[in-house]
Amino acid sequence: MVNTLSYRTLSINKENADKKWHLVDANGQILGRMASKIAKILRGKYKTNYTPHSDCGDYVIIINADKIVMTGNKMSNREIFSHTGYPGGQKRKTPAEMLVKDGTSVVRHAIKGMLPKNKLGAAILRNCYIYEGDEHNQKAQNPTLLNLNDLR
Repeated sequence: MVNTLSYRTLSINKENADKKWHLVDANGQILGRMASKIAKILRGKYKTNYTPHSDCGDYVIIINADKIVMTGNKMSNREIFSHTGYPGGQKRKTPAEMLVKDGTSVVRHAIKGMLPKNKLGAAILRNCYIYEGDEHNQKAQNPTLLNLNDLR
């Protein structure tokens, strides 16, 4: 007779997820590659007990977000599109213009685009803290420094 209890799939929810704090230095990192790895960490896809329908990922603190790099001429030639919701309310900005106004907006926009487009994605994005300089407000959580080049 087969023990059927050993074949149960473990479903992790927000309460019993083992969440850790990670610190990422964005200085000199390529935006898209960095954002995709951070989105995977926030989502929890590097964990063995990943559950798609719950917030089981880790917390990420990003410092030096204003020092990111884009390959080619994307910093000045690429246009990021937004719409106000009114007729003719189209807005186009380059990443360089966004960095002048708010140093964290380009990184937040890139990570948000790689998360689910629903309430779960909005909740997961709240686990990401982005700062322009070297200082951050989460020193009490003792975040571990994470090298993104070690991740696949």
